[in-house]
Amino acid sequence: MSALVLALAAGAVVGLALGALGGGGGVLAVPALIYLLGFTPAAATTASLIIVTATSITALYAHARTGAVRWRAGALFAAAGLLPAAAAGAAAARLPQPVLTAAFAAVAALAAVRMLRPGPADSGPAVGDRAVAVRPVKVAGTGAGLGALTGLLGVGGGFLTVPALVTVAAFEMRAAVGTSLLVIAANSLASLATRGATTAGVDWALIAPFTGAAILGAWDGKRLAARVGGTRLKRTFAILLLAVAAFMLVDAVA
Repeated sequence: MSALVLALAAGAVVGLALGALGGGGGVLAVPALIYLLGFTPAAATTASLIIVTATSITALYAHARTGAVRWRAGALFAAAGLLPAAAAGAAAARLPQPVLTAAFAAVAALAAVRMLRPGPADSGPAVGDRAVAVRPVKVAGTGAGLGALTGLLGVGGGFLTVPALVTVAAFEMRAAVGTSLLVIAANSLASLATRGATTAGVDWALIAPFTGAAILGAWDGKRLAARVGGTRLKRTFAILLLAVAAFMLVDAVA
C-alpha cells in the first residue's frame, strides 16, 4: 500500500476521532506517522501538531455553529496553557527518541483508561457563554498542565480537556467537547511556534493529504457520534489506543 493511501486513511480516522470525541486525534496521529509513514518521533510530534491544529479549528467551527462552545471560559483555559505549551515544545526536540516514544505510550494508555471509565452524560444543549461556577485558579492550573502535554508530545489533550471542563468548569458534555477544540487549537499553535527546527523533518507531501483527510473526517465525526453514540465510540477507540500504547512501549524498550 502506497504511503499516500496510508496517509489518507490514517488522516480520516484521526479526523473522525477528533470530530466525534473532541479529542484523541493526536494520540492516533503520532503512532500512525511513526509506524505507517516512517517519521521519527520528533518529526511525528511536530507533524501531529500541524494536523491537530488544522483539524481542531475545522471541528471547532462545526461545533460553534450549534452553540456548543463556551468562548470566555475556553479562552481562559487556553490562555493558561500557551506558555507551557511553547516551553514544552522547545524542550521536546532535546529529548532522546526512546524517552519520547515511551512517554507518548504512557499518555496513550492513560487516554484509553479514561475513555473506558464511565463519564458524565450530556445534560442538555450548550448555551453560548452561560454563567457557570468556574474556579479561575483551578482552571488556570489545569490549562497549564494540558498545554505542557500538548507541547511535549504533540497531542491536543482533548481526552483530558473534556473531563477537566466537565469537573472544573461545570460544563455539560456537549459544551465540553466543543470548547475543548478551542483549547486544543490554541495550545497546538503555541507549541508549533517553538518547533521551527523540527519542521525540517516533516514530509509535506504526506502531511498535506493526511491533514486534508483529517479535516474532512472531522466534519463526519460529529454526525457519526450522533448516530452511533458516544459510549460505543469511546469504548472502541479506547481498545485501539491500548493496543497502540502497548506496541509503542515494547518498541521503546526493545
